Amino acid sequence: MASAPPEPFDRRRRRARRDRALSRFADHGFLTHHIVEELLGRLEAIDRRFARALVIGAGDDILASALRAQGMTVIVAEPGFAAAKAAGGIQCDEDRLPFADGVFDIVLSAGSLDSVNDLPGALVLARRVLKPDGLFMAGFLGAGSLPRLRAAMLQADFAGGGGVAPRIHPQIDVRSAGDLLSRAGFALPVSDGETLQARYRDLGGLLADLRFGAQGGVLSGDRPPLGRMQAAAAHGAFLSEADEDGRVSETFEIVYLIGWAPDASQPKPARRGSAVASLADALKAKG
Repeated sequence: MASAPPEPFDRRRRRARRDRALSRFADHGFLTHHIVEELLGRLEAIDRRFARALVIGAGDDILASALRAQGMTVIVAEPGFAAAKAAGGIQCDEDRLPFADGVFDIVLSAGSLDSVNDLPGALVLARRVLKPDGLFMAGFLGAGSLPRLRAAMLQADFAGGGGVAPRIHPQIDVRSAGDLLSRAGFALPVSDGETLQARYRDLGGLLADLRFGAQGGVLSGDRPPLGRMQAAAAHGAFLSEADEDGRVSETFEIVYLIGWAPDASQPKPARRGSAVASLADALKAKG
């Protein structure tokens, strides 16, 4: 039998670090809180009522609480054991959802899909657990995030005199995420991005936000820890990018996804070749 392909993320480490973040998430989970606020704003603009919701990723239960306040019955699926228990939810990974097909009106995920081993499979499962014409919404960190941290870690490895170790996991861009949404079978897929800037006095503040905001590294395999000289090099490289006020601006690129479970009532694209006017004529300058 062929062996299973290696997984990029360590599932056990990911669960443990999400649980570790739980006690201080309210103070450091600003990225997830921002994504939740954005998802709720987009949901408010949709003229539909949803009765039964699945929230993927508990955080500090802010998203689930907001949906319950709207009258929805909410089930939480969370990779962390303690985090799932605190949210009164079910412990499971996003690419191993244990729910039957077609049981939810809406599925939402805030801040966790960027570290799923099988993201295409997770999206397929999210679509399958939706009822026909059910809604899927998600937001997570995307490609281009954390350039200052990446540069600092690179300098740390150079200072150590050895090879460069993978310390920040790969991320997906908006276009690729949208393609995955289509491949998963969602109708009317939409993907877009947003850039956030956060300012830090030192590297420690950024690392605390990542660690206790459940955004820390969970790559599989072992990496050599930073020695004292390497840590000093990382901090120095980070502060070398400081603005006049002594703070460093770090960038977070957020990817948002929206898609619908297919249903016969949804609008369909026009049949190829059915246009009655020429696009070239329409684009010609008048006069």
